[in-house]
Amino acid sequence: MLSFFLSLILLGRTLRNGLRSDPEFRALAVLLALLLLAGTMFYWRVERWSVVDSLYFCVMTIATIGYGDLVPTTPLAKIFTIGLALLGIGMFATFVGKMVALMIQQRTTLRHPRQAAAGSSPGSDPEPKSVSS
Repeated sequence: MLSFFLSLILLGRTLRNGLRSDPEFRALAVLLALLLLAGTMFYWRVERWSVVDSLYFCVMTIATIGYGDLVPTTPLAKIFTIGLALLGIGMFATFVGKMVALMIQQRTTLRHPRQAAAGSSPGSDPEPKSVSS
């Protein structure tokens, strides 16, 4: 149970640090938020779902969970959902991949602060040795 809470703390720190210091991560987060906002507004207006149901459907679609409890009924909403899924799944996967990379980098920095500051990975030789013949 302790490791779960420590992982949540690491996740929060990773989000905070990524949003502060990594422009690519920040751009992905903003694009993902804009996609969720646009999708929520679309389903709220076109399908007449509540804002919560609309956001829920967008998150379930983008995260590829798809419970099936909400289903678009109009042709326009079905076409929009295809675009949302194609854009959203790729964007979500890229965002999660970037977050994992930042978490690994952060853990490496915490465990090996000298090597991380020098720019080398743990276990690597900081200076390659030349071979003389």
